[in-house]
Amino acid sequence: MVPLDASARTDIYAARRARIAARLGDAALVLYGGELRTRSNDTEYRFRPDSDFHYLTGLREPGAIMVLRGNAEPRFVLFVRPRDAEAEVWSGRRVGPEGATGRYGADLAHPLDELTEQLPKLLDGAKDVHLPIGRWRALDGHVMRAIDHLRRRNRWGETPPELIHDARATVGEDRIVKDVGALAALRRAADITVDAHLAAMAATRGGAHEYEIEALIEYEFRRRGADGPGYGSIVGAGDNATILHYVDNDARMHDGQLLLIDAGAEVELFSADLTRTLPVSGRFSPAQRELYEIVLAANRAGIALATVGSDIDTIHRACLRVLCEGLHGLGLIDGTVDDALEHEHYKPYYMHRTSHWLGADVHDAGYYTLARQPRPLQPGYVLTVEPGLYVAADDARAPAELRGCGIRIEDDVLVRTEGPEVLTARAPKSIEDVETAMAR
Repeated sequence: MVPLDASARTDIYAARRARIAARLGDAALVLYGGELRTRSNDTEYRFRPDSDFHYLTGLREPGAIMVLRGNAEPRFVLFVRPRDAEAEVWSGRRVGPEGATGRYGADLAHPLDELTEQLPKLLDGAKDVHLPIGRWRALDGHVMRAIDHLRRRNRWGETPPELIHDARATVGEDRIVKDVGALAALRRAADITVDAHLAAMAATRGGAHEYEIEALIEYEFRRRGADGPGYGSIVGAGDNATILHYVDNDARMHDGQLLLIDAGAEVELFSADLTRTLPVSGRFSPAQRELYEIVLAANRAGIALATVGSDIDTIHRACLRVLCEGLHGLGLIDGTVDDALEHEHYKPYYMHRTSHWLGADVHDAGYYTLARQPRPLQPGYVLTVEPGLYVAADDARAPAELRGCGIRIEDDVLVRTEGPEVLTARAPKSIEDVETAMAR
């Protein structure tokens, strides 16, 4: 897929701000791009901006603050670090106020040291203010001091905002429907992710370490142009695959084990999220095949229901039924399937939800319910479908050959009027296709 050019991306960010401005009306939105985090002593982690801030600006520079007004001018204002030739020699080029207007479309830009002076002027007359309450203590302080300044000046005609709203809900409700820029980034992230998983399938073998597969996957992400992994890659063999968020990735793999790989590339800060489970030897055993087919059937049942008007709860229940039928057939749960569903007898083997929103955060923004009811899926929503079964190593009830087996099959799905589109469809998941990919 050809990436969007710079002018197209600029238009996309402007369109997003216009949608949020329309939602704001007489209110103002204040967001912070985030700050560098210390890794150790005087070294920092690679900077990743706040997702909401980047979604509306495209700016990847620490310390930046944006103010957006709905019905007032200037509508879009950025506060950024000033240009500093000496600092830029050490830490890279800065945008500066001129670049903030010229490259990022701000109506007005100021150096950060003018925030205390300028923020009250920008919030004057705003009915309410939206900010990510509690996320950035420093930002909360700046906004509250600006509001206090306006209150003290109220007798001279300056008007402070009346209410404070959580900006994460304001922006999140726009992010949940993916626009052309978000979809382009997600498709590219999915394509890169699939290619990396294919490389991992071909490289998996007994005697290698989990970290070798992790390193290969993340190398493929960067080699193919992604920003890197969108979250900590999970590469767990044997009993490690039963740990849902296993990230040590340091064990040696052995023939006869299953290897669970949950890894996704990040492109333009949008992340794919793909899980495949492989036989380390390249061939599933009969018992592994039986358990795997149950999870695969649940995955397919869930994807089939990722349609307009359906909802995440419906998908989850459908996957649960398939999993419970399979567990019942294996003798791992007692009673009827309906009893197992009602009393959650499946919980020792399946303890997580089936789906989450996917986008600028791997567990993306947007409510799952509206008016306390499951949110109906709409065109443009992107979600995961990721059922699994996890048999603990000490599960005396399970057949010996299944103890310490974890299987999860996850795909990224775009909801469309014409039916679900699986963005990660190229990643092999049938037993035959997985074994063929591993034989290359």
